Amino acid sequence: MPLNKLTFKPGIFREGTSYDSEGGWFDCNLIRFNFGRPEKIGGWRKEVATAFNGTGRHLHNWVLLDGTQELGLGTTQKYYILQGSSFNDITPIRRTTSAGMVTFAASNGSSTITVTDTAHGAVQNDFVTFSGAVSLGGNISADALNQEYQIVSVTTNTYTISAKDTDGSTLVANASDTGNGGSAVVGTYQINVGLEVYSPSTGWSVGTWGSGPYGSLTGLTFTNQLRLWTADNYGEDLIINPRNGSIFYWDASDGVSTRAVQLSNKTGANLVPTVGLQTLVSETDRHVIVFGADPLNDAGTARTGTSDPMLIAFSDQENELEFEPKNDNTAGSLRLSEGSIIVGTVKARQEILVWTDTSIYSMQFVGAPFTFGINLINKNTGLIGPNAAITAPNGVFWMGYDSFYVYNGAVEKVPCPVQSYVFDDMNITQGFQFFAFTNNEFNEVGWFYCSDGSDVVDRFVLYNYVENAWSYGNLSRTCWLDRNIVNYPRATGTNYLYEHEFGYNDDGSPMTNVFIESADIDLGDGEQFAFVGRIIPDVRFLNNSAAGKVNMVIKTRDYPGDSLTTASTNQMGSDTQQIFTRERSRQMVLRLESDDDASGTGNDDVGWRLGATRADIRTDGRR
Repeated sequence: MPLNKLTFKPGIFREGTSYDSEGGWFDCNLIRFNFGRPEKIGGWRKEVATAFNGTGRHLHNWVLLDGTQELGLGTTQKYYILQGSSFNDITPIRRTTSAGMVTFAASNGSSTITVTDTAHGAVQNDFVTFSGAVSLGGNISADALNQEYQIVSVTTNTYTISAKDTDGSTLVANASDTGNGGSAVVGTYQINVGLEVYSPSTGWSVGTWGSGPYGSLTGLTFTNQLRLWTADNYGEDLIINPRNGSIFYWDASDGVSTRAVQLSNKTGANLVPTVGLQTLVSETDRHVIVFGADPLNDAGTARTGTSDPMLIAFSDQENELEFEPKNDNTAGSLRLSEGSIIVGTVKARQEILVWTDTSIYSMQFVGAPFTFGINLINKNTGLIGPNAAITAPNGVFWMGYDSFYVYNGAVEKVPCPVQSYVFDDMNITQGFQFFAFTNNEFNEVGWFYCSDGSDVVDRFVLYNYVENAWSYGNLSRTCWLDRNIVNYPRATGTNYLYEHEFGYNDDGSPMTNVFIESADIDLGDGEQFAFVGRIIPDVRFLNNSAAGKVNMVIKTRDYPGDSLTTASTNQMGSDTQQIFTRERSRQMVLRLESDDDASGTGNDDVGWRLGATRADIRTDGRR
C-alpha cells in the first residue's frame, strides 16, 4: 500500500480540541521547534558547584577594562559578584553598631544564642557579622562569635542565632557559657532580606497594585515584599537597586572584597534619590535614571525618603552623583500620569520603554532644555511583573495580564495558539515572580511563570518568532541571562547557577518526560476506520546517535469524546528502518517521547529532532 507522509504545522495548538487541531501538534514538554520540526531542548549543568544564599532574581554580566568577566547575581537574600568560580558577597551594609551595643546570652545545652541590640531593625533571615567579641566562657569561643550569622527569629530589641564553629558545624553551649561577649562587640548588619514569594494580605483597593497596600490592610515595605533587583553598568562599575530600596554603587577598582555602598552617601552626592523601584543607565547619553524615586521636598533641598511610584528622576549627564536640576546641567525629573505605579522598564533601540500597571510609555533623550521626552504609546497593555518584558532582535516582547504583546514602533498582540492553556493555568498573584527571557541562538523568546496552585516558578512558554511556533514545558528557573560574553545562557534554580544548552542532560542525569504529541489524525472526515500497518520513522539524533533511542507511541480512539488508548509503543534508534503495527480506529494520535536511561541502556545525553515520518494507512470500512 502507498505510504502517507505525516506532516504537521510547526508549534503547539491548544485553542481548540485535539480533533479540531488536526494537522498540528497538541501537547508537549521540554520541546522547541527548529527548522519547522520539533526537537528536544538543550540540557543544562551547574556552572558553579557551590550553592548561593536565597533565590536568584537577577543576572547581569559585563567585562572590566582589564578583560575580567564579571557576573552580578541578585538573590532574595544577597547580591553577589561571580568572578571565576567564586560567589563574592558585595551585599550593602545597612547599619554598624557602636562597640558595646550588642550582647549575647547562651543557655546550657542549647545552640540558640539570644542577641540583644535595641531597635536593631533586622528581620528574620537577615545577615549580621560580629567583631570584637570575647568567649562566653565555655564552648562558645570568640572565633565562633566573630563571624557572619543568619538571624533565626526576631523581636523588637532581640533576635536569635544558632551557634556554629568556624567550619559551620553546630556548637552547643555548656554551663560555663555565662558571659555576654564583652564590651567591644560590634554588629554589622546587611540590608534586610526580601521575600521569596509575593504574599498579599486581605483587603481591597486601598492602594496601588504590587506596591503599597493594594489588596492589603497594611502597606508593603522594603522588608515585607518580594525581593527583585535591577543592575546596570556605569562604566565598569555597577549600580544596583533592590526594588523599593536604596540605590547602591559598586566600584570595580576596589575589588570583589569590597561591598556596594549607598549612592546618596558617596562623597559629592547631591540630592541623589534614596529609594527607587528600578534604576538603569541610559546607553548613549549616560544618565542614571531612577524609576519610582522619592521626590524633593517643597523647598527642593532634600529627598523625602518615600517612593513616588510614578516619578522618574535622572542625573546630570556623565555625573551619577548630581541629581539637583540646575540651569547648567541636565538633571531633572518627570512624572507619568496613566496608571498608579511603574511596574517595569526595558532599554530598546534609542528609547526606554516604561510600563505602568495600565499603560506603556516611550522615554527618549531629546537634549536641552528638557533632557528626556516621554510619550504615551498605548493604554490597557499593562505588564504582569517587573521582569516580564525583554528586548529581542525583532522587537520588545512582554506578558500582560491575559495576552502576549510585541512593540516594534507600535504595540501589537502576538497571536498565541496556547494562550488559554497558559493563562488559564497561571497563579497570577505571583506575577512579580514571572520573567521573560531570550535564547537568540534559536530565535526564541519565552516566559517562566507559576502554574495555578504553585507559589514558585515551575513552567515556561516558548515562542520562536522567526517560525511563529509556540511550545511549553515544566522547568523551575528563577532568572535567566542569554549568552553574550559567554558561550552558554545562564539561569538560576534551587540556589544554583546553571549553564543551559549544554548537551541534552539534566545536570548529568537524563532529562525525563520529554515528549511531543500530535492532534488527532483521521482519513477524510473520520467517516472511515483507518488501519495502520507500519510506520517508517524519520528521526535525527543530534549527538551520540549510536546509542540514541526514542519511543514511537500510537494512541487511538473512535470518537472525539473517547479517551485515548495507547495502542503500541515501539523503541527506535538511528538504525530503525520500520515499525510494524496493526492498529484500527477512526482517529490516531502520534507521540514521540524520550526513552530515559533508568534501565541503564546507555541512552544518555541524547538529543533528537523529528523529520518526515511516513505511515502505511488505509481505509478499513465504516464499522
